Amino acid sequence: MTNVLTLICNPETATLDTTVADKYYDALHDAGLRPAAPIWLAAGEAMDLPFSGSLDTARETLAPLLQAEALDYAIQPQAERRKQLLIADMDSTIIQVECIDELADFAGLKEKVAAITEAAMRGELDFAAALKERVSLLKGMDIAVLDRVFHERVRLTPGAVEMVQTMNKAGAMTILVSGGFTFFTHRVAEATGFQVNRGNVLGISDGKLSGEVVPPIVDSSTKLNSLIEFRQSSALTPRQTLAVGDGANDIPMIQEAGLGVAYHPKPAAAAAADVIIRYGDLTALLYLQGFHKEEFVTA
Repeated sequence: MTNVLTLICNPETATLDTTVADKYYDALHDAGLRPAAPIWLAAGEAMDLPFSGSLDTARETLAPLLQAEALDYAIQPQAERRKQLLIADMDSTIIQVECIDELADFAGLKEKVAAITEAAMRGELDFAAALKERVSLLKGMDIAVLDRVFHERVRLTPGAVEMVQTMNKAGAMTILVSGGFTFFTHRVAEATGFQVNRGNVLGISDGKLSGEVVPPIVDSSTKLNSLIEFRQSSALTPRQTLAVGDGANDIPMIQEAGLGVAYHPKPAAAAAADVIIRYGDLTALLYLQGFHKEEFVTA
């Protein structure tokens, strides 16, 4: 079988069953494609339906059905399905918060800063200008607040550790590239297992934030260039790469990757992605690659 349809649900509901499997087996068959028996990647959570035939026909035929389901899905070739390079965004992707918004909360400015963050992530503002504006509002903040935000506010997205550690074990390179700050990327990379991390550097003077970002600014171009850099240094094909993010700043790397994934995304990122994850956690990215749940590394 040359292609595969993968179905993934919210792991907390585990609603996939043989009825769903039969429905999409029949849909593939009725479209003139040649499906094989389902392969359960995780009971109730994720399954593959391998098939032979046209990918375009499968996508055109199944998309209206799939979009009406409370499921995540992908229709892709089997070849080079397991990726050798992962590039991931951090804020609202690997972690559940936007760190700059949480910093602003300690200055009583969360509502103002969060509104700018949201507009930037939707692609409505220039990223660099929006970042400088938000950081300027934090001028004079004691750097001890950074540590408080990390320990009190930053929470890993479910599945983050399993995703990174499983890909590491499988021999992939895992890279965290964030428009956020190195104070957090270093710690998040350590907590999850990312092999490389990159982010913006906050200016500090006399133990307080200076209100400036130390150049160069890590932006969408940095994310894209990081993907290309590590792909070339590892002599990989584009199809061997995977990128995941949620906002407009992630679009260039999502479009460049062999598999570009928008995770609980803003509309612009969703429109740019090959796959959208709206219901699953980050282990969905492992199911997309054909990993079975028993292969996951959990610590």
